[in-house]
Amino acid sequence: MPLVTLSNSRTFAADPATSILEAARSQGVTLEYSCRTGRCGICKAPVISGETLILRPEGSSLSPAEAAQGLILTCCRAAISPLALDIEPLDRLSGIEIKTIPARIVALDPVAPDIIKLVLKTPPTSPLRFVAGQYVDIIAEGGVRRSYSLANAPRGDGLLEFIIKRYDGGVLSAYWFERAKRNDLLRLEGPFGTFFLREQRPANLLFLATGTGIAPVKALLEELAADPAQAAGHRLTVLWGNREAASFCWEPSALGLDLAFHCLLSGGDTAWRGRRGYVQDAAISLGFDPHETAVYACGSSAMIASARAALLALGLPSRRFFSDAFVSSN
Repeated sequence: MPLVTLSNSRTFAADPATSILEAARSQGVTLEYSCRTGRCGICKAPVISGETLILRPEGSSLSPAEAAQGLILTCCRAAISPLALDIEPLDRLSGIEIKTIPARIVALDPVAPDIIKLVLKTPPTSPLRFVAGQYVDIIAEGGVRRSYSLANAPRGDGLLEFIIKRYDGGVLSAYWFERAKRNDLLRLEGPFGTFFLREQRPANLLFLATGTGIAPVKALLEELAADPAQAAGHRLTVLWGNREAASFCWEPSALGLDLAFHCLLSGGDTAWRGRRGYVQDAAISLGFDPHETAVYACGSSAMIASARAALLALGLPSRRFFSDAFVSSN
């Protein structure tokens, strides 16, 4: 089988019938990813040398210009020759096992007209081990599966929080908002994703969120709050955008962090007296230092694509833009 070599000289064998991403995972090597279906673009990787085979369409998440520059999506391609990629493994996720476990609903509380906070509990003998910022697949009635970001950092009581929005016509939306009740038994598979705080952090940490994309940002902030000395060494800024004012269903004061927290409305609520516009534009208008900033963005794929393009154009290194795009379910 072809050998894949990463920029830190780590290698792994790749079956030509298996995606590069999955081949790495099967050998204990975690590469950057999110959706695993070619829709989010998180797993982009520059090819230094070697040939690959397309296993599934790379879609609109990889532009023709990027493809011409030698970028691929590791979830969509297989290695068919010795391959060198200009990416590094994410060693913080080594040892995190992806598994399927049962969970019961502990709480199901409305926090906005179309948003609930869901709290799940896993068995004490089978806790979910995860890193703040990751997501899981929840498997509910009828075997319907949807991905949801964990809205908390790991905690001693093992509880798992989620912020869930109603979507018209959504199969699981009907369950969450009409039939779900305490003690319902569900299944979880995960954790997945590579949206987590990196160890090398510059002076400024900028968090961008739209909609329920605030969930993993909340988890990252909880991780920072658990280490006040580390958090104090950084300037923290959170920009959260919604179309409706009622959707601002959380605020971070209880964390005790020294941070700038801005809510932005993109809809037409005439009673709104706060900031308006888009989070990526606000990041620039507030003053953005590309040389001393790392960006963590979660929400719509449109916001992430726009934010990435705008901030990289100002000089932000691509390796300091971390994202988790919410993509629609098939």
